[in-house]
Amino acid sequence: MSTSSVPGPPGPTPLLPEDPPKVGDFWLDARALAMPAGITYLAHDDADTPVLLVLLTHGAAGDAAARDRLAGEVNHLHVETVVARGGQGQDSGRLGYLFRSETDDPVLPGETPLAPWVALLNDGSGAALAECARILRSVDLSMTSPQGRVAGPNYRLHWLDDARGGTSRTWPLPWPGRRDRAGWSSVAIAWLIIVTLAALGLLIAVLLFQNIPPSPPPPPVPTSASGSGGSGSPSPQSGSPSPSSGSPSPQSASPSQSSGSPSSASPTPGNNQHTPTKPPTMNSPGASGSSGSATPTRNKKL
Repeated sequence: MSTSSVPGPPGPTPLLPEDPPKVGDFWLDARALAMPAGITYLAHDDADTPVLLVLLTHGAAGDAAARDRLAGEVNHLHVETVVARGGQGQDSGRLGYLFRSETDDPVLPGETPLAPWVALLNDGSGAALAECARILRSVDLSMTSPQGRVAGPNYRLHWLDDARGGTSRTWPLPWPGRRDRAGWSSVAIAWLIIVTLAALGLLIAVLLFQNIPPSPPPPPVPTSASGSGGSGSPSPQSGSPSPSSGSPSPQSASPSQSSGSPSSASPTPGNNQHTPTKPPTMNSPGASGSSGSATPTRNKKL
């Protein structure tokens, strides 16, 4: 059989809805290979470095022996082949310095540990993809021949049916529905929208408040001299002449029966009856006591 008739590896397939958009620092582009132990993705980082990212499945990531077998296979690879590695149990060994921690990402209490993964340099050849398939076969023991004489039932790993993708964490979150990183055009458009909204809000505020009339000044606060009603101006009962001082009142025209003084109507200290008195006016009846005299006399004390 000629070499050209040997079927090559299947081509890449689109990502499935359950596939993460990003693993570590690498954005996933397509599926390259799916096996019971793990999935191989075509991916790239922020520097557009093409890699083949091998991520263990959920069942294999939960088996400590499978994690150790992956770490052993990675540590035996050439240093220029491995770009980065991460996940649970992948920070030790000869290439442990290539481990990329994600401890700075937010983690919920009781969250499942991250599945082990390794990013290998993708040169576009079939040999790189064949190397990924060899690593996954070493993890699920499908390329390991049985030792000794076969007897009894066949051995089968308990996690082979759990072929879901391993646990991964994406932070910061990508744009909804987008499976790739945001380019410079997306960032520029986002900033342009923010600046436009801010300018529009400022313009609306200026248009709303430019036609408002100025508010009148507050009324002056009265001082203590002008605020007190009876301190500056004399009371009508304090001795100021009444407007009707020229004409005698009926009570002032009649002289007092007991004495000629105007204050005879005020109650005496010994008198128990409170008789209302009329305040004295500037024109008081004469002190002569004559009942027939109706001409008022002027108070000479003023």
